[in-house]
Amino acid sequence: MIPPLLRENADFRRFFVGQSASLIGDQITLIALPLTAVLALHAGATQMGYLTTAALVPNLLFSVHAGAWIDRLGKRRQAMLAADAGRAILIASIPVAYALGHLTFTQLYVVGFLTGTLSVVFFVAYGALFACVVPREKYVEGSSLLNGSRAFSFVAGPSLGGALVQLLRGPYALLVDAVTFVWSALFLQRMTVEEPAPAPDGHGVLTGARWLRRSPLMLPYLAATATINYFNFLFFALFILFATRSLHVGPATLGVVLGAGAVGGLIGSIVTGRVTRRIGVGPAFALGCVLFPAPLVLVPAAGGPHWLVLSMLCASEFGAGLGVMMLDISGAAISASLVPPQLRARVSGAFMVVNYGVRPLGTITAGFLGSSIGLRPTMWIATVGAVAGVLWLVPSPVLKLRELPEVAE
Repeated sequence: MIPPLLRENADFRRFFVGQSASLIGDQITLIALPLTAVLALHAGATQMGYLTTAALVPNLLFSVHAGAWIDRLGKRRQAMLAADAGRAILIASIPVAYALGHLTFTQLYVVGFLTGTLSVVFFVAYGALFACVVPREKYVEGSSLLNGSRAFSFVAGPSLGGALVQLLRGPYALLVDAVTFVWSALFLQRMTVEEPAPAPDGHGVLTGARWLRRSPLMLPYLAATATINYFNFLFFALFILFATRSLHVGPATLGVVLGAGAVGGLIGSIVTGRVTRRIGVGPAFALGCVLFPAPLVLVPAAGGPHWLVLSMLCASEFGAGLGVMMLDISGAAISASLVPPQLRARVSGAFMVVNYGVRPLGTITAGFLGSSIGLRPTMWIATVGAVAGVLWLVPSPVLKLRELPEVAE
């Protein structure tokens, strides 16, 4: 049965279909790009840290300015469309260079940086466009559908990506992601959305940051997710290297392991609405902040027979997938409800500069620690540190938030 929001809202349906395909391509790239570095260019821990950092640094450099620019421009959909087209061209350049025998780490770093920059533009506009397309009373449902699609991409993407890397060799699997960006752009082009008027010139670049600083709900929300992200990307930067070299997991099997996380994600996208109705949207968000990072401690703990290692990796991915859906769905609903319409891109940009800006710091730390103290101790630091992120919510009003908040001033 087709959910009512998809059946009745044509613009959301186009948004959903375009993003669903693009998310699968992103998951293919998530495994294909680092495996390209490992298998084709023989990357070590330092190069893997640099590669992940290159894609994440733009979040730190450009998020605030991108938010201000998009709010002044008032054309969220067009900005997202242009970002999709640019990312398709950049990602496609990697297999072309590999086929010609000219693929280098420099190109991977440059493509990572430029696609990261375009992704900043895309995702700063994404939340603002979502709030334009979905009615307020449908925020949790819309967020659940989009995150359910994201969870499905966790099933299909890594498994397909691992198989494509095994069959075609890493770089050529990236062509699939390039095609999905084109697909997303085509569906964005077909949407007809009435967007809020451009923000007045009096709203400066730092307006979103000042609004976040004063918000008793969004500030601890940001602190918790930023802490989790810092340690999670410390973990993420070395996970594939740790799995392939220390745990001896092959590319195709690694795709299956990562796909197991999507099963938990699918379940999380289904049950989050029920959980928020039972315990409240704030406690559901806090629960997600625990359920997301806690299962990942099984990764550095993995050892023994190969079947046991794979079981522990699958269990960790399953639990983390369930937790991240609960965190993201409830968090997105809180943010969409609370942020004033004309400040959504600015607040999103300010949020990203912290929440995403800590990610390259995590990957840089991963490269340093992985080279100096070893992969497994670094993975322990990453997993235990991420669990501590929920402590920011303990003294905050987030835990008392039962219903979606009203729009703040």
